[in-house]
This record gives sequence, C-alpha cells and structure tokens, in this order.
Amino acid sequence: MCPFAYQTSVWIRAVRDQTGLTVNWRFFSLEEVNRVEGKKHPWERDWSYGWSLMRIGAQLRRRDPALLDQWYLAIGRELHVSGGKPHDPAVARALLAQIGADDAVFDAALADPSTHDDVRADHQRVLDAGGYGVPTLFFGDQCLFGPVLVDPPTGAAALRLWDVVTGMAQLPHVYELQRPKTAADAELIGRSLRPYLDGRDWVSINRGEVVDVEKLVGGSTEG
Repeated sequence: MCPFAYQTSVWIRAVRDQTGLTVNWRFFSLEEVNRVEGKKHPWERDWSYGWSLMRIGAQLRRRDPALLDQWYLAIGRELHVSGGKPHDPAVARALLAQIGADDAVFDAALADPSTHDDVRADHQRVLDAGGYGVPTLFFGDQCLFGPVLVDPPTGAAALRLWDVVTGMAQLPHVYELQRPKTAADAELIGRSLRPYLDGRDWVSINRGEVVDVEKLVGGSTEG
C-alpha cells in the first residue's frame, strides 16, 4: 500500500529476473505503527485496508508462495499504476480472480483468525530488528530500511543498485546513506505518486522524512 515499498518491489523483481534471487515476501503494517491512541488496531476491524489484504496474502502463501507473489504484484499495480482501489473488497475479489486464485480464498482468509497471527508475526519481526517502516529488506538477520526510490532501475542499473544494497548489508556499522532532494527530484516524486493519491482512501503519514506528499502534490497527509 506504500508507494515507496511498491517501487522497491518492482526493482527487486528486476534483480530476481536477472539473478535467480529468491524473494520471500513478508508483511508489515503501517496502519498499526501509525495508529492513533484510542483507535482500533487493524486486527480489531471487520475490514482494514492494508491488514485485510495481507491476511488474504497470508492465506495464499500457505497454499503457494508464488500466489502471494502474484497477489502483491496485482494489488500494487492496481493502486500505484492504475490509481485503483485494491482495498475495496469487491476490487480485491476481482484481483484474486485475475491471478487465477479461487474466490473462496477471500472468505477463508477473513474467517480464519490465524491469518491475523501470520501478519502479526511478520510485523513483529521487523520491530524486533529495530525496523519501523517500509521498504524493509532482510538478509538473514541483517535488516535494512530501503532502498527508497522512484523510477525503479532495470537491467544493469538494477544490478548496480543490488551491489550497493548488499554491500551495505555486509557493513553492519554503516547506518545511513542519503541523497538530498532537489526541486527536480521533488517534481519527479510528485508525478510518480499521482496514481497512489488517486486510489487511496486514507491519510498518508510520513515519519521518516522520505518526502512531504502534501507539499509535492497537494494530497491530504500528515508529516
């Protein structure tokens, strides 16, 4: 559901296509980490935008990790490319059909309380490692936040970024490397977020100073 996590997923798929890398998709809830005190936890709601989609993903992962891979790609494209609403239950059902999954997966995932447990376990793994948001990558026990990007590199450029990321993972006491954003960068980021802003039905909260969406494109957001 996060546009930056989606962009990173596009890049890591390009790396996988060229290297045979195995990607194990896992779950993290921005709804939970940004929850306002007094509001319900996402697992206490009958339907919660990101959390419920992850529960469906958990059900798919039990059947075949390849289905979760397809599910993540389908809902990501729907929101971040098409500006659609995969968090609408009717759209979610249609996307399940699009990847060839049985419609019964939707109801089974929401009827089974243990899918909450699957999502919570993945979420807690990030918190226990000191993580706080997405995109987060794990290399064994090594946890990295990022890379945060737009216009994901492909081909040889994707592999160059992979070398940078894996190189940083090998240096456990290098904590941060950041590129300041120019006005041109801000304009590019704003354009890339337009489908997401059209499709979302929530307030975006940014705690990591990745980008101020409201200033860039006039969206409703809290910094």
